[in-house]
Amino acid sequence: MACLFAARLASSGNKVTMSGSWEEGLAALRQYGVRILDLDGRDRSYRVEVMKSSENKGDFQQCFVLVKSWQTEQVAKQLGKCLSAKGIALTLQNGLGNDEILKAILTPDRVALGVTTVGARMLEPGYVQFTGNGKIFLDAHPQVSGLSRLLETAGFQVEVVDDPITLLWGKLLINAAINPITALLRVKNGDLLEQQVTRELLGEVAKEAACVALQLGIHLPYTDPILAVEEVARNTATNYSSMLQDVLRGTGTEIEAINGAIVRMGERNGVPTPINRVLWQLVKSLPHH
Repeated sequence: MACLFAARLASSGNKVTMSGSWEEGLAALRQYGVRILDLDGRDRSYRVEVMKSSENKGDFQQCFVLVKSWQTEQVAKQLGKCLSAKGIALTLQNGLGNDEILKAILTPDRVALGVTTVGARMLEPGYVQFTGNGKIFLDAHPQVSGLSRLLETAGFQVEVVDDPITLLWGKLLINAAINPITALLRVKNGDLLEQQVTRELLGEVAKEAACVALQLGIHLPYTDPILAVEEVARNTATNYSSMLQDVLRGTGTEIEAINGAIVRMGERNGVPTPINRVLWQLVKSLPHH
């Protein structure tokens, strides 16, 4: 996702700096720029500045946080060294709690919450395939107009909303159902609809998460969570979920911030979530966790 956003932002004339700790990825960005295989089948490459996370320094006005949820705290500390006093950090990450971690370190006025359904898949270090259009929903933050203009100029569809938590939970529920099952079975999203047993499992995970949301007073952005999950799986049938991509690469997953978060919220509010718990424990049991 970071490569996708960097490519889009660079393509619209912005000076983009990418920062991270993955040496292979940084080396590829330095050598080739950020590369993207677009929906039209064409390869494009854009030059970007590259900065190691250990070298973070500067006075950036706008930062996009697109790391995995388990990296958020480390990134927040790094942003503390390079985000302008009047700058804004936008999180477009999966899972719950990323904005709270950022706000605790950067202060609430410098953090904006967003949700996106845009899709991308890594092909190799610094090279991604754009897999699907989607919207970016932004919290009605005082500085959101600048972010909105920047993203729209880069070709994204943007909508400012008053209650992004509703959309965050809407995406969380979808991720909780699709991501761990595809990661454990190592199948594409659409394969989950091919067998009755996996289709039923999708629905049960979604129902549990919806019950937690209901108990918290959160109105989901769809009336039927099971139909919503199945629709996303159908519309992204050929996609590899982000969690499956993490497992195939042998890196840590976002299971803690997705199913783990649902289990913890359920415990605090007296809502049983046995299937989310099992999926959480199974993914946690995989190597590299």
